[in-house]
Amino acid sequence: MRKRLGIGLMAVVGGCGQPAAKQDVATALPQIRVASVGAEQAPAIVSGVGTVALRREASLGFTSPGRIVRLTVNEGDRVRRGQLLAALDVTTVAADLTRARAERERAAAEYRRSTSLMAQGWITRPRLENAKASLEAAEAQVSAARFQTANATIVAPGGGTVLARLAEPGQVVAAGTPVLIVGEEASGYVLRVPLSDRDAAQLTMGAPAEVTLAALGDAPLAGRVIEIAGRSDRATGTFAIEIGLPDDKRLRSGQIGNVRITAAGPGTSEIRVPATAVFAPRAGDGFVYVVDRATKRVQLRRVTIGEATDAGIRVTGGLTRGEIVAVSRVDRLKDGMAIAPIGAAR
Repeated sequence: MRKRLGIGLMAVVGGCGQPAAKQDVATALPQIRVASVGAEQAPAIVSGVGTVALRREASLGFTSPGRIVRLTVNEGDRVRRGQLLAALDVTTVAADLTRARAERERAAAEYRRSTSLMAQGWITRPRLENAKASLEAAEAQVSAARFQTANATIVAPGGGTVLARLAEPGQVVAAGTPVLIVGEEASGYVLRVPLSDRDAAQLTMGAPAEVTLAALGDAPLAGRVIEIAGRSDRATGTFAIEIGLPDDKRLRSGQIGNVRITAAGPGTSEIRVPATAVFAPRAGDGFVYVVDRATKRVQLRRVTIGEATDAGIRVTGGLTRGEIVAVSRVDRLKDGMAIAPIGAAR
């Protein structure tokens, strides 16, 4: 009798202990916050590298050949409207003006004499007309010589900065040869970017752009597309795009900048996850724990990642929309571990 009672008591104790063990295992599972992976539509972005320049840059030269005797500015100098920048030796030009004036006086005297003889009937009308034509030609020569004399100097067309000095005093230059390049500061600075025909076709006037210049630090400048070339460059096949830049005294011609332009084309679908979901990032790769919906166990997975923003880290490969990832206590998880997920999957 006592033996049967002992066996029955052991059975009762064993039966009562089994649910308690199951309850302990359940409560021992770590509670981990999870998030559902979603995809969002990102605008199409066109990227490029360009050079900062003043929008209006003028190549200045002389209208007549000659020897340079004065260059009053150097590269980087600021100039004001009407300021003398360079001058030619006017010895030859002055001699041409003197010769033209002398020829005009001779032609005028000949015309007066021919007019008198015509009135007396000593010469024919064609001869008088020839004398008049010679006088007009002489006057034209005087005007041309005066023009060359007046333009034996280069003056600043407006306030700006000397960007390049292409000649030196004593150098003999031909008519029209660039001597100085001056940028007009009032025109403002732009970023000139060469783009392929495919990228240029996606842009519209006024499209917003984000410009980053290494010379100015990491803070980007806000700009807009203000000009799109109507034809490609014959040598490179690229289209020149101009991005208007804000007024900033730190800008200089020749600075190199990276630009991201919001294009008008269709956007791309991208996946972002909370920054806390990714760990051990290195060289564009990282790891996440993906939660199996059925077993509530985590699986270690390598993913490729892009840039990180306030919205999270962009995942370029390794995850699909709708999967669930762990976003808390990832340093305590192991591959295959069972967890108690917190947070509803979307």
